[in-house]
Amino acid sequence: MMKLMSDLPDDVLGIVAEGKITPDDYETVLIPAVDKLLEQNEKIKIIYQLAENFENFDVSAMIDDSKIGMKHLAQWDKVALVSNHRTINTFVKFFSYLMPCEVRVFANDSLLAAKQWIVL
Repeated sequence: MMKLMSDLPDDVLGIVAEGKITPDDYETVLIPAVDKLLEQNEKIKIIYQLAENFENFDVSAMIDDSKIGMKHLAQWDKVALVSNHRTINTFVKFFSYLMPCEVRVFANDSLLAAKQWIVL
């Protein structure tokens, strides 16, 4: 399940992923939220937190994640991943060099630091 974070600036999207993430989460939460922010902003920032109770991504959800990332590649201003999942963190760090924006990975206990960094 995906939930939106609150109390973030207008150009920042905050997502919390819990349990198993499915394509429905992308279709009902993430994609509409990204589209809405891009109607109001030329570029957006995103904080994507994999909560402690995050289990995994459905394979189709991983494909949806790649699609939305690539579709809006030039419109990302900053990306912060907040996660304690070593494999996913390593994957994001590796691919961050291919991103046209700043990407940083934070541990779950550093969510506040991620929020502070994303608004700079």
